[in-house]
Amino acid sequence: MPDKILLLPDNIANQIAAGEVIQRPASAVKELLENAVDADATEIKLILQDSGKALVQVIDNGSGMSETDARMSFERHATSKIQTIEDLFHIRTMGFRGEALASIAAVAQVELKTKRAEDETGTYIEIENSLVQRQELIAMANGTSIAMKNLFFNVPARRNFLKSNAAEMRHIIDEFTRVALSFPHIFFSLTANGQQIFHLEAGSLKQRIIQLLGNSYSAKLVSVKEETDYMNIYGFVGKPETAKKTRGDQYFFVNNRFIKSAYLNHAVMGAYQEMIARDSFPMYVLFIDLEPTQVDVNVHPTKQEIKFEDEKIVYAFVQAAVKHALAQFSVTPALDFDLDSSIQQLPSIQQPFTEERKSAATSTSIFKGFTEKHQAHFIEQDSKAELRNWRDFFENRESPVGSRQSTDNLNIEKEGFPLTIHHSPPDSYRDTIHDSRLTQLHNQLILAETEGGFILINQQAAHERVIYEKLVEAMNGTTRATQRSMFPVTLELVHADCVLLEELMTDLHQLGYMIEPFGKNTFVIQGTPADVGQGNEKTTIEKLLEQYKHFSSDLKFSKREKLVRSLARQQAIKPGQQLTEKEMQALVNDLFNCKQSNSSPDGKPTFLEFKMEQLERMFGK
Repeated sequence: MPDKILLLPDNIANQIAAGEVIQRPASAVKELLENAVDADATEIKLILQDSGKALVQVIDNGSGMSETDARMSFERHATSKIQTIEDLFHIRTMGFRGEALASIAAVAQVELKTKRAEDETGTYIEIENSLVQRQELIAMANGTSIAMKNLFFNVPARRNFLKSNAAEMRHIIDEFTRVALSFPHIFFSLTANGQQIFHLEAGSLKQRIIQLLGNSYSAKLVSVKEETDYMNIYGFVGKPETAKKTRGDQYFFVNNRFIKSAYLNHAVMGAYQEMIARDSFPMYVLFIDLEPTQVDVNVHPTKQEIKFEDEKIVYAFVQAAVKHALAQFSVTPALDFDLDSSIQQLPSIQQPFTEERKSAATSTSIFKGFTEKHQAHFIEQDSKAELRNWRDFFENRESPVGSRQSTDNLNIEKEGFPLTIHHSPPDSYRDTIHDSRLTQLHNQLILAETEGGFILINQQAAHERVIYEKLVEAMNGTTRATQRSMFPVTLELVHADCVLLEELMTDLHQLGYMIEPFGKNTFVIQGTPADVGQGNEKTTIEKLLEQYKHFSSDLKFSKREKLVRSLARQQAIKPGQQLTEKEMQALVNDLFNCKQSNSSPDGKPTFLEFKMEQLERMFGK
């Protein structure tokens, strides 16, 4: 019987290894950019065609390679970064495994041009399916140019699993942003389909953050810098008002290598405790420098997950550094009247405090309550202070339900997001809830009496369900009516958000939004759905993109489902908003007209029902 175990050919072994290293065009972008950085380049250019599916090219002015090194670089586990096992514990370069170029050559057509400063000519190598097709000497400038063409040309199944151009472009920009943030002293540029997207001149870290993450951070960054014998930490965190609903602008770098660490993120969140909402995430770009012997980067194929020798010390140090920075720059909560311009403009501050005013102030009951004994709880006998009309306060609030005005086509707006009010409740609602006054509890719950008890309605969850079903109906049916703006609004976004907005443009048009490109990273909002208030167009789109990115990590939803859920979540009335009785009645009517009124789009209950039998048992009856 013949032997069964065979040694795989190199091209097949390389394709298998490439499955972990090169998962999409963005993976190749990361590897090639990091190689250019390791070559001590001061200028790095990234050129793309068809979101990296047709071409990914990186051009640098680094040290270049000799003819022998150029050929050897495409062999598996061939590297110039380490030579002995001890070198694994002293790694300061981005790459060290020698897998990237071999993996790229296994699943793409590669052209390499490279030249050292001491050589008169450069080397040109053409590789396809791990096999060298051509090699010759060429004339070129110092440095390296490597082009990866037709990714997965020999693995059709892998190519079919690539996402849309917009989605792949977003992943590439993420990787480009991480490398460019790591090395602000290096010039970077990104050109896609002949159009330059980024042109990042070498400069300071703060300049690079603003170039990549947007001008909105220019005056809202707090510097972090702490140095010890064990480790150093430096970078910037955002002021509390920059917190967003997504984790997009959060970057940790250890020895200039981007990492993902939920543990360290928790440390930063702890530093912002009681300064931002629980469901918000602060912006930060933080660099941790420590001895390579204290960290293991050889844990994950992407090198984005690492192990610290003592992660508790790192956690405590990160949290303390961020807290100290926020306190040092007076960002922590404090009551400072000198910084409030509105207080400085009050007449009591601006006008002189004359003797006449002083005499009038000292004769008031408020002054006596603070300066005289036994006056703190004294109630002045004044006819205005009598409580005999306390019943009128409640009687005036009572109004027969039947005497309500017609509410057809009445819109209640909160930041431009309406509630549609029906003229009369449907039969299903009439059978459930008595014709009685609705009551709002703590500005977030609605109490409604029923035949056998009462129900508590969560106003946000209920409104999300109402908006969600209307948007689903619009998405599956005719386009919603668009209200053209008399004065179109210009919207400027960072490029990552531009790519996302272009991806959603068709579906947004179906929902009544009329948005058009208007130059680099700029759009014009020509119109919005008829039920969105004027003046809120820009905020609506910005919040929509943030909410959509919040859902993007959940793969079980389609793009349209994410969009509809994002709009419903963003437009729904929030806890803390006070509603009139008409607004509450409108919301309850709309809720019970929904096809599925008992839960919000994300499965949370919209209302809870309490029966009299339950209540009586609770009271021991």
